[in-house]
Amino acid sequence: MKRSDRLSIALHILLHMGQRPDTAMTSEEIAGWVDTNPVVIRRTFAGLREAGIVTSTKGHGGGWSLARPMAQISLQQVQQALGERLITLGAREESPGCLVEIAVNRALDDALEEANRLLDQRLANITLADLARDIGPHFKLGQPPPH
Repeated sequence: MKRSDRLSIALHILLHMGQRPDTAMTSEEIAGWVDTNPVVIRRTFAGLREAGIVTSTKGHGGGWSLARPMAQISLQQVQQALGERLITLGAREESPGCLVEIAVNRALDDALEEANRLLDQRLANITLADLARDIGPHFKLGQPPPH
């Protein structure tokens, strides 16, 4: 079972952006927070922009910013905007037509589908503001990120 790194990275970035809600941040600046390439940020944020989670402005002084308050952005919305699941489990198909493999894959697929339904319900009830509260006194709105 593999956890989605893109979701973790996106949430990390969005929380930092929430520290400076009125400031547009460049892809280069954001990429530095998570040690990646600015192109990766732009690709990732394209889906977030389409979902109305972030906005972007071009030109001098432009960049990315949150489109709405953190309390109005759920983890499930972010996951959905990225177009991927938090947890994935790839069914193995080493022996096409094998009835045992088909039965195993069907059982695992059904269990994963049920787990994802429960996970979606849970993520829909957690907002970025909830995560910020969990960070505690170290998270201050209007302060630049510590790294």
